Amino acid sequence: MSQFFRPNLKRTGRIARGVIGTLCLIAGIIVVDYTLWLGLILVAAGLFAIFESIRGWCLVRACGVRTKI
Repeated sequence: MSQFFRPNLKRTGRIARGVIGTLCLIAGIIVVDYTLWLGLILVAAGLFAIFESIRGWCLVRACGVRTKI
């Protein structure tokens, strides 16, 4: 199980995940006033992307899918 959670992102991937996470989080906070379910999905996705950025770990890469970043 520890192999699955091993960091697998380089600097550019971490920056990309951080930017995407921040944008999703901001969009979710704005959208939650209009539609609750979409806002909650965006906030959850943003928090998960920020977690990936901080940890240096990508769920998609950990599952074996090749990504560009």
